[in-house]
Amino acid sequence: MRYWRSILAHGALATALTVGAAGAASAQTVLHRGNSGEPATLDPHFASGTWENDIIGDMFLGLLTEAADGEAIPGAAESWEISDDGTVYTFDLREDGVWSDGEPVTAGDFVYSLRRILTPETAAEYAFLLYPIANAEAINSGEIEDVSQLGVRAIDDATLEITLEEPTPYFLEQLTHYTSFPVPQHVIEEHGDEWTDGGTMVTNGAYTLVEWLPQTHVHVEKNDNFYDAENVSIDEVYYYPTEDRSAALRRFRAGELDLNTDFPSEQIDFIEENLADSYRINPYLGIYYYPINANDPALSDVRVREALNLALNREAITDQVLGTGEVPAYSFVPPLPNAYEAAEFDFKDTSYDERLEEARALMEEAGYGPDNPLAFTLRYNTSENHRRVAVAAAAMWKEIYVEADLFNTDVAVHYDDLQENDFQVARAGWIADFPDAINFLELFSDNNYNYGRWMNEDFNALLAESATIQDEAERFATLQQAEAMVLEDYATIPIYYYVSKALVGPHVENWVDNPKFINRTRWLSIDESERPG
Repeated sequence: MRYWRSILAHGALATALTVGAAGAASAQTVLHRGNSGEPATLDPHFASGTWENDIIGDMFLGLLTEAADGEAIPGAAESWEISDDGTVYTFDLREDGVWSDGEPVTAGDFVYSLRRILTPETAAEYAFLLYPIANAEAINSGEIEDVSQLGVRAIDDATLEITLEEPTPYFLEQLTHYTSFPVPQHVIEEHGDEWTDGGTMVTNGAYTLVEWLPQTHVHVEKNDNFYDAENVSIDEVYYYPTEDRSAALRRFRAGELDLNTDFPSEQIDFIEENLADSYRINPYLGIYYYPINANDPALSDVRVREALNLALNREAITDQVLGTGEVPAYSFVPPLPNAYEAAEFDFKDTSYDERLEEARALMEEAGYGPDNPLAFTLRYNTSENHRRVAVAAAAMWKEIYVEADLFNTDVAVHYDDLQENDFQVARAGWIADFPDAINFLELFSDNNYNYGRWMNEDFNALLAESATIQDEAERFATLQQAEAMVLEDYATIPIYYYVSKALVGPHVENWVDNPKFINRTRWLSIDESERPG
């Protein structure tokens, strides 16, 4: 029988009392996480945001998972073998892997789950990440109707075989991503869409759902059936939507949040002076950019797109507007931990004054000038940092006869509109699902994350060709050629490469900074003697 928890109102609301059948009380270790945005879903097959990943990745476990430092390690699978040609992966599942309701996690669960996310009727936006699996793309597009033709089969309950279309060097990294997580067939078939409700949801990871109060919090508790539960220190987690970074900073200082996965850049001086033992800034595998709607008549002119790129002073944005270590972006693919060398804009080393002059000339060629400015709406999701970047960009573009009207919405509405191609120029960000250039360049192929709907068949052909190349240097050269096509057509406006920014209380132990900015709660612990309040 499920029981309710009452929270003591002191400090960070740290200690909970669990009252059992005998009326005894025991102290619970509770973590309060500021989590950037409000999740749109807790179903792994429908998620798309890092703020959802932070919750879902605490509750579910893929074949592989992330260590404390973000590296891929065994998860639901204890071990695996790869065929000599690199196309067949055979996974041995953990004998002690069970769902939170005690049912065993089987190879059949993974077969069901991978078929579910790739079935066209599911309409999973992120399904394209699984296209390396044999027949995945054909099934997802409806070309193949028989989902049993997917290259996944259960040899027995403990052995899963996945066959790929081509050797895919980053495939194991992909299996840490929530698109490949198992979901409980027996619960979904009984409860349908309500399977993710508190009290109903069944998970196979370190935590399971207690309740989700939209725009308030998501509350999870330790899954006692998790195979490594004895090494999970934190009993309960509350995740709060903290789009208002300044408000989140105040809550952190008041001890209401133990950590927050961002902070307002404009307050970095105050934070450095007053929270020196709490703030973290580190390289992050991501790009902050402005998609351009290729279907907009004015923005379909390559001269306009080039001018917008030329006139954006990236150094001023990173150094003066933000000032927290972000790196100006002259490529779309950020620096990666491999040998890939990104293509770059050819104006990178041109002075800003020269770039402005060239941008004005391009705008004049396109028919714009002081008495006939180009007007469009620049959209961004609610955040002080996004607003400050947008204000700066609008001021820079004003110098080249552009009037950018600023418009903001919450993160869910914002990205819904981007995916519907309902914008002109907008703010977006992409964080690596796995550290490979293809994960960034796929944003310009045929999927819902190609917000601007820029299409180029030669580009698509290069991406397809890269998937067949086993030699790393040759493959990287092909991807670089594809990236150069995006930049030469000014299909988007890369602005800066991310750094991760977090506030982590000194009492939160075992937080390991890493370029994926993935810090699963199962690895963390709390020193109650250091907790404020």
